[in-house]
Amino acid sequence: MELSSRHVGTPLKPYETFVTWRQTTNYAAALGDGNPLYLDDSLPGGIVAPPMFCVAVTWPITERIADFIESAKFPKEIVNTQVHYTEHLAIHRLVRPGDMLTVKGRIAAIIPRKAGTLFVIRYDAEDAAGIPVFTEHIGGMMRGVQCTDEGRGGEDLPLAPSFETSGESLWETPVFVDRTAPFVYDGCTNIHFPIHTSVAFARAVGLPDIIHQGTATLALAVREVVNREAEGDPRQVRSISCRFTGMVIPGTEIRIRLVGRATEDGDRHCFFEVLNSEGKQAIRDGAIVLGLA
Repeated sequence: MELSSRHVGTPLKPYETFVTWRQTTNYAAALGDGNPLYLDDSLPGGIVAPPMFCVAVTWPITERIADFIESAKFPKEIVNTQVHYTEHLAIHRLVRPGDMLTVKGRIAAIIPRKAGTLFVIRYDAEDAAGIPVFTEHIGGMMRGVQCTDEGRGGEDLPLAPSFETSGESLWETPVFVDRTAPFVYDGCTNIHFPIHTSVAFARAVGLPDIIHQGTATLALAVREVVNREAEGDPRQVRSISCRFTGMVIPGTEIRIRLVGRATEDGDRHCFFEVLNSEGKQAIRDGAIVLGLA
């Protein structure tokens, strides 16, 4: 299969959604995150959603991306070849229950890679007043798909903070991913794909078992960084980025490791990775930027 980068810039149909208290608290519950800022609605100003809740907002688009691409010429069957490879979230403010969000999107980049073609969608979410809430760049690797040209859009992708790790960690915490974890995340977030909840389906597509959702593994890492580096205050999170490079099998232990810190323009950059039970990187090049709440 082939894909041309001439499709870069193609818009998506807009999507509107109303965020409920149940959705945001359920997302926190799926992560076992008891942070009062997510759950205690008696707090002045009310509660906020966990930073990674943004991916639940955009999932109804991602799940049916072929239906949202406004181009009759785009080979829509090709989207079934992609796996989640990169994630970048710029958080302008945390989502809150009661938000009416409009999400506008476009194809941001199509870039040739050794493993196939990197296909990046940009989502911009704004509230009812038209004020930006978050911007997501979600990258899928289309394995076995050849980009027919040199690619486009890479120069416009956000630059994630970089760090040369020595392999040592500043801190490390083990987290057991229970066998039920992907089912809980599926049910509490409505982020559904059968490789996470059907052993038969997962094996039919060549996987050894069901695998923990990549965004769920990332959300666990964000939870630990927020608790340890931001004094438990998610309102400090300005951006989250990473690459998904390995599988996490439910019923095993992962290790979340902070591998570096840096300060730039008053913001604190926290660099992390997640190792699976085999010691392989399930998430690499992880970076969370923290600012003043």
